[in-house]
Amino acid sequence: MRLKSILLILGMVVITATVVIMMGQLIATSTSTSTSTSTSTSTSTSTAAPTYYVDSRGNDNNAGTKKSPWRTLQHAADAAKPGSTVYVREGVYNQKLKITRSGSARGGSITFSNFPKERAIIDGSGLSVTGQQGIVEIEDASYITIKGFEIRNFITTKTEQLPIGIYVHGSGSYIKILNNKVHDIKNTAAPTGRDLLGRDAHGIAVYGTDAPDSIHHVTIEGNELYKLVLGSSESLVLNGNVDTFSVMNNLIHDNDNIGIDLIGFEGTAPHPSYDQVRNGLVSGNTVYNITSNFNPSYGKSLPNNSNAAGGIYVDGGKDSIIERNYSYKNDIGIEIASEHAGKSTSDITVRSNIVHSNRYTGITLGGYDSERGATINCKIINNTLYQNNSLNDGSGQILLQYDTKNNMITNNIIFADSSNVFIYNEYTKNSENVVDYNLYYAPGEVSKATWIWKNKEYVGFHSYRTSTRNDEHSIFADPKFVNQATNNFHLKADSAAIDAGRSYSSIIKTLDIDGQGRLQGTSINIGADE
Repeated sequence: MRLKSILLILGMVVITATVVIMMGQLIATSTSTSTSTSTSTSTSTSTAAPTYYVDSRGNDNNAGTKKSPWRTLQHAADAAKPGSTVYVREGVYNQKLKITRSGSARGGSITFSNFPKERAIIDGSGLSVTGQQGIVEIEDASYITIKGFEIRNFITTKTEQLPIGIYVHGSGSYIKILNNKVHDIKNTAAPTGRDLLGRDAHGIAVYGTDAPDSIHHVTIEGNELYKLVLGSSESLVLNGNVDTFSVMNNLIHDNDNIGIDLIGFEGTAPHPSYDQVRNGLVSGNTVYNITSNFNPSYGKSLPNNSNAAGGIYVDGGKDSIIERNYSYKNDIGIEIASEHAGKSTSDITVRSNIVHSNRYTGITLGGYDSERGATINCKIINNTLYQNNSLNDGSGQILLQYDTKNNMITNNIIFADSSNVFIYNEYTKNSENVVDYNLYYAPGEVSKATWIWKNKEYVGFHSYRTSTRNDEHSIFADPKFVNQATNNFHLKADSAAIDAGRSYSSIIKTLDIDGQGRLQGTSINIGADE
C-alpha cells in the first residue's frame, strides 16, 4: 500500500536576497562543503547588487554588512533585493525563514547561502509546526536560491501538522535548492483512523498549488536527506502544478517512506487540468535504505513487513525522464504507477539506472491493485537490474501490476535472485506492451527460469518466448559484470551484453550510467553501462 498525505496545503512562501549569518545560538565546529554564490546582474546600471550578512551576535538594526551583520534570517529575507546574496555565518540558528520577496530576471536571483567553508545550521528544536509548514519556506516567489545549509530537528508529535525542511509552494519560477543537508524532520504522532492517517512530514517539498500559474524551472541538486520520519509522505516530493524541473545528484537514505516522488491527481492544484507534475528530469541520484517496515502509518505492529516504499516513485506524473540513478536496498527500486482510478502515469522514460538488492522488486509499473490507475506509454530502457526481490517471494525483477498499456521494456539486463523469477505479471489488463532485446540471467539453471505473464506461469526461456511472443531478440546469458560482489555492474570486454541492444533513435544521443555517450560504435549495449 502506498499512503499519501491528505492535508490541504494553504500556505505559500518565498525566499529572496543574499545574506550572511555568522555564529548562531550554538557554535558548530565542523565544516560543511563550501558553495559558491551565483553571479547575478545588478538591479540598476550604476549599483552592484548588495551582499548581506547575518550573525547571531549581530543586530537587525545594523547595516547588514560583514562587519555589522544582522541577527535574524527573516530580517534578511524582508530586506533582500534582486541579485543580492545573504551569507549566513557559522552557527546554529533556531529560527524559521519565510521568503515571499522575489528576485528578477533582470536583477538576478536572491541567494541565501552559508558563508564559504562555514557550517550554517537552521535548527527547528522547540519551534512549533503550524499546519503544513517549512522551517525554510518559499511562497509565491521566483528567482530564489537556497544553498549550503544544514536544516534539522523540525519535529511535531501532533497529527494534522506537517513539518517540512524546505517547502516551496504557490506559484513561482527559477528556484534552486542546492547542496543542503536536511535531516531529522519528523512527525512522531500516532497515526489515527482505520487508514492510519494524519502522520506526515517531508524533507524537501515543492507543491504547485495555483492554476494556471505553475511552479516551473525548479532545480533541486546536491542535497542530502536522511533520518526523516515521514509517515505517509515522502523524502523529496514534487506535487501538483509543477512544470519543468530537475532533481539531480541528491543523496537520499535511511528514511521511513518514499525517497523521490513525482505526484499528480491529489487535488493539490485547484484545477484538475494542471494537477500533474510534468516535464522533469530525475538524474544522478543515489537512493538507498528506504523502507516502510518500521513506519506505523503502514501498520502499528512493527516491523509491519509492508515493503511499500519506493526509492524513486512516479505517482501520476507525466512527460519526465528517470535516468542514471542508483536505487538499492529499498523496498522497491523504481515505481511508475497511478494510485487514482481512471488516471494514468504516462510518457515516463526510465533509462540507464542501476537497480539492485531491493526487497520487493526492482522496477514496477501499473496500479498496485484493481482499484488504482494505469501506466501507459512509458519506456524501461537500458537499465541494469540485479537480484532484487531479496524477500524471495517471487515478485521478480520487473513487476507489472494492474492496467499497463503501450509500454516498452527493452535493452535491460535482468539478473534474477535465487527464485529465478524475472517478470511477474498477475493481472490480465495488460495490452500492447513490448518486451524485447533484453538479457536475462540467474544463478539457477535456464530450465528453471520463470516468467509470469498475464497471470500464466512459464518455466524456461524457450517456453516463455514461444507462448507470449515476448523477447524475440533477447538472450539468456551471463552478463559478466566486472565484480557483482562489490556492486560493480560495469561489463567485462567479453560480455554478451556488449553491442547487443537495439539502437532506438530516441536513445542514441543519451548517456550511460557513467555519463558516457550511448553510441560508441554502430550499436549500443544492453544494460546501464556503455
